[in-house]
Order: sequence, then structure tokens, then C-alpha cells
Amino acid sequence: MSDERPPETYTHGHHESVVGQHRRRTAEEAAAFLLPRLDAGARVLDFGCGPGTITTGLARAVGRGTVTGIDLAGEVLTLAREHAVEQGTANAGFARASVYALPFAGETFDVAYAHQVLQHLAGPVAALREARRVLRPGGLVAVRDVDYATMVWWPPEPRLERFQELYHQVATLNGGDADAGRRIPSWLREAGFVDIEITSSTWTFADRESLRQWGDSWAERTVNSALGEKALEYGLASEVELREIAEGWRAWARDDDAFFTFLHVEGLAHRP
Repeated sequence: MSDERPPETYTHGHHESVVGQHRRRTAEEAAAFLLPRLDAGARVLDFGCGPGTITTGLARAVGRGTVTGIDLAGEVLTLAREHAVEQGTANAGFARASVYALPFAGETFDVAYAHQVLQHLAGPVAALREARRVLRPGGLVAVRDVDYATMVWWPPEPRLERFQELYHQVATLNGGDADAGRRIPSWLREAGFVDIEITSSTWTFADRESLRQWGDSWAERTVNSALGEKALEYGLASEVELREIAEGWRAWARDDDAFFTFLHVEGLAHRP
């Protein structure tokens, strides 16, 4: 079987509007399905760690254990290291590496974790196989990914409908899958994991503050992040339309009846 994969591009990019949103993430929320399974002293790999806010939470959870975060983006790894220092998290380390070629010997880790990573990969099964390689026998993999098709909002807003369509188009052309969540069970099986457990959770926005933050974040990301840049490059939208979509996000988020929710799928499985 060939290991060749089509080209892939990180759909969100690393504009401050993206990184700022990612820095809000915590292990208590993003890894809630994993935390009860972590043992003190565990060796954990966080692949696709971003700015490290989840990584440091995992490090606190394993106590005398260690957590190693990897990412390809040097700028976010700098932020992750700074965050670990600020938090006084001495047992969290970071390295620049690809999920397809981890710079670790086999059976190095007890747990491999990824949050919102598989959706951006052209070869999610290849990445999971590489994670399996560095896990000890019986080691645990934990992955969580969103399913963009499950986004539900009120009141109706055609510009958000256009955003959802555009996001799917860009993600697909970038080599990823915006609806990755629903594929986690099959990807884990194909990658050779066993004892697969699947759960789900939602992100829900219903109060004024969270709605405005969410809507304004996507408004800025639509016009300023790699998402907008690729939409223009691929000829999927014009600058005028992107600005219209952004204004739609802002207007919708300020409606008194605004509500938004969508699904995440979580998978736990073991290396045989």
C-alpha cells in the first residue's frame, strides 16, 4: 500500500483570530472524555497541540508524568512554550514534528491525544497508524473532531448557510474533511486500534457574551485568516462576498434570539 497522500493545507491557518480562539481551549472541556482514564505518571503525546492550553492541562492531570506536544507551526509552538512557563508546567515539553513522521521510538507513550486535528489531514488513518506505532502495547489513543454539517443556528441567516457551504468546499480542496467527526470510528478501526469507545458532546452558544465572541471570531476569520485566503485562491468567493458573510456573522450574533450548537465526536481505543 502506498503512503503517498494528496497535498494538504491547514484550513484555519494561524492568524490571531484563529490562535486567539484556540487559546480559549482547556483540557477540562476538550479532553473531558480522556481525563478520567489518565494515570499519574502517564507519558502522553498531544499531536497537533497548537498554543498548548490543552497540553498544559493534560500535564497537570498526569502529575509526575510527562506530556509532549507536537505541531508543525513554529509560531504556535513558541506560544505553547511561553504558556507552559507562565503556568509553571515543568512536565510539558514541545517539539516541531509531523504527525506522519513522529521523531520518537516505538512504544514511547502510554497515551496519544489529538483535538480537532484529523479533520485537517489528507491521511488521517496514516496519522493514526503513526500514533499507534509510538504507543506501548495496550496504550490508549484519544481523538476528538467536530462535524461541521451538524451546525445548527437560529434565527435563519442565509449568509451563515453560505459560510457553511464555503467552509466545506475549502476544507475539501485543502485535503481535509469538515465532517470528520462521523468518521472517527471507521478511521480508528482502519488504523488497527481495538476496544473502540465512541462518545459525543456539543458546543453550545446561547448567552450574549459567548454568541458575540463566536460570531465576531468567525467574521474576522472569514476575511482575514487562511480560510478566506484559500476561498479567494480557489475562486470560490469574492472579497465582497467574504465581507458580506462576515457581516452576516456579526449581525446574527447580535440578534436577541441567536442560538448556535454543533456536535463533536470523541473516540477512545487501544493499541493491541
